[in-house]
Amino acid sequence: METQNLQQQSGVLPQQAAPGIGRRRFLGYVLAASTLTVAAQLGEGAAAPRAEAAVPGVPEPADLYDLNDMLTDAALPTSNLITITLNPDGTASFALPRAEVGQGVTTSTAMLIAEELDLPLDKVQVTLADARPELLFNQFTGASNTTISSYVPIRVAAATARQRLLEAAATELGVALSALSVLQGVITAPDGRSLSYAELAVAAGSLTDLQVSVTLKAASAFTVVGTPQNRVDALDAVTGRKQYAMDVQVPDAMPAMICRPPTINGTVVSVQNQAAVQAMPGITDVAVVSTGVAVRGRTFGQCIDAVQALQVTWGPGSEDSATDASVLAELRAAENPLVTPPLPLLTEAVDARFTFHFASNSPLETNCAVADVRSGSAEIWTSAKSPIDAQEQLAVQLGLPVNAVTVHVTEGGGSFGRKLFFDAALEAAEVSQAMAKPVRLMWHRTDDFRQGRVHPMSISRVRATYALGQVLTMDQRHTSVATEFGHGLGEIITASVAKLPVGGLAFSETIFSLTQQTPYNFGVTTQLLTEVDNGFHTGSMRGIYSPNVRCAQELIVDQLAAAMGQDPYRFRQGFLKDPRAVAVLDAVAQAGDWGRTMAPGTAQGIAIHPEYHGFVAVLAEIDCTRATVDRSVPDAVTGPRVTKVVCAVDVGLAVNPTGLEAQMMGGIMDGIALALTSSLHLAGGYFQEGSWDDYFYTRQWNTPPELDIIVMPPTTGTPGGAGELAVAGAMAAVACAYGRATGSMPTTFPVNHGAPLAFTPLPTVPPIPQSPTDGLSRAY
Repeated sequence: METQNLQQQSGVLPQQAAPGIGRRRFLGYVLAASTLTVAAQLGEGAAAPRAEAAVPGVPEPADLYDLNDMLTDAALPTSNLITITLNPDGTASFALPRAEVGQGVTTSTAMLIAEELDLPLDKVQVTLADARPELLFNQFTGASNTTISSYVPIRVAAATARQRLLEAAATELGVALSALSVLQGVITAPDGRSLSYAELAVAAGSLTDLQVSVTLKAASAFTVVGTPQNRVDALDAVTGRKQYAMDVQVPDAMPAMICRPPTINGTVVSVQNQAAVQAMPGITDVAVVSTGVAVRGRTFGQCIDAVQALQVTWGPGSEDSATDASVLAELRAAENPLVTPPLPLLTEAVDARFTFHFASNSPLETNCAVADVRSGSAEIWTSAKSPIDAQEQLAVQLGLPVNAVTVHVTEGGGSFGRKLFFDAALEAAEVSQAMAKPVRLMWHRTDDFRQGRVHPMSISRVRATYALGQVLTMDQRHTSVATEFGHGLGEIITASVAKLPVGGLAFSETIFSLTQQTPYNFGVTTQLLTEVDNGFHTGSMRGIYSPNVRCAQELIVDQLAAAMGQDPYRFRQGFLKDPRAVAVLDAVAQAGDWGRTMAPGTAQGIAIHPEYHGFVAVLAEIDCTRATVDRSVPDAVTGPRVTKVVCAVDVGLAVNPTGLEAQMMGGIMDGIALALTSSLHLAGGYFQEGSWDDYFYTRQWNTPPELDIIVMPPTTGTPGGAGELAVAGAMAAVACAYGRATGSMPTTFPVNHGAPLAFTPLPTVPPIPQSPTDGLSRAY
């Protein structure tokens, strides 16, 4: 594996970036507190220039104002409620109102604070804030928005703290403020006398709120931002000290699990042996709840035994007869027609429909939460990306005022959109209330795969017309099983609107319009969404609509290039709207040796994806030869193998290039999985896959031996979104490579979905399978 940082390779330093926020002055606040506590007021973004073309594309909504812009604007009014505290020991503390689920935002946030405070990175302590309803839309983790929306407010707050410390030091040392210098948390006078931040923390505080005018550091002065940094939580993660929800110690909170129905949304009719199960060893309680039958015991093993022993009569679910075929038929019946305007006689077209099957939205950490519900209060511990909404909905569910419910946000073991929903927290609270005891509720892996959130099945039809060397129109009709947005924008009002039949459709269409954009000048371009069937548990899996939409469009771009007699790379290069997109495309083509001679059955594919003020280009090489496709790995799906990936990414300003590289690597693995191997098979009202054992995500034998990440030099001076960026680009590049290697454009994804199942499905009754006892025989 190889990574590159072009700003190091080319000698371009962060201070040479295009101007972003510049040297404008900002207002910060010093809050009344026993030690220095500061806050900020505002933030902003930056726009990129547009390239010209012979037939320029009409701007789409996301070109002008995207979902990330909306979330950033929504967060601004309450940015002054987010505070940084300088402690008496000279460290800085910040409770981040976002979720850390492995994406590294605690590290990038600490870097911003360390930069503006001139404090060593290890002296900055970033924790996760409890749900704070007064923040409104400013405690929502999604759409790769955390660093974008917090970039200016956090820096302003830190700069305010630095200014107050300098003022206090000037008074203590009896010198002019302008004569002082700051290095690593120590302020020094011209005569060598110095004071540490620890010595000044109390003196710099204020008994009343004060308004302070500050100037942020110029990029030329950056010593932390833009430099590769290891994660601040890396040591805790690898030594087992990192605390997740199931690590929280709450007195008397005992393990709990739920016996779930055999089909999606099935209901409990009766329990034949509740008393007998409650008498089993270690079991303290059995209760019927809205999602099944809950058990509480001394250990999770005893809970599993109890779930397996329960005899439950189940009522019908919402999708009892659903299959892949029936959902596909429903989607095709709902597809909106393509309407192409009158075109010249010599106009030709390429037209195709693509199918994308259900995919699991299960992160490595299963759904879990700790709940302690009492007569007049409730306390919840869970990894939540929309904790304000969780707090408000828990209050409604439990019949409590909002201020009687406390939601503690714990760190999460992955999310990819899954933890926008807080299903486990709602269940844990319901179980705790029903049993009048605290619980540590955990889903089994099989619960997550069969009753958890999934990426919806969809079809996408794309038609493009061309004549005389120009693309005249590009029309895309994306038809999908409904994506649930019941989390809203992080609070209960938009969450409630998103759950209404009409409101839900409008919400989905708004999200689609604000996230989907065509990077090419393809004349009149339309992208429209239709959604059907609300009977599935779906969610905003990494990239929401983008991986499927972009994959379909990039495959059509390859078809256009072939029909017009052009090389796929040069064709894209000539039609791209934005010079930043051209730059990442050129970078992967050069680094990946685009166009080199490849053996029969192997090929290169190339694709581009714009999202949230960032651009990614991916070049993939694939091996579809029989020897590779037919290779055997025990209990595994093999098939074609991606042998090389080159990825170039431009997010404007990479706060932490090391973190950005990691995000790209993870996104690439997701894209490979979605293109080749990972899907859920629906039959008889439930998904056949029951765990990671039989859900074939990208495994070690399918990862590319060569992986090259290129971080482009700063281009805008402000950060763009990174968390989801690589998924769509990688999926599309792999699909294009597969089409060139096999000579046939793929239209069903993943490409192996129609193959016979490579596993025997786990039973649905009991819903939790027997734990395996042959682990050593499966180790290789």
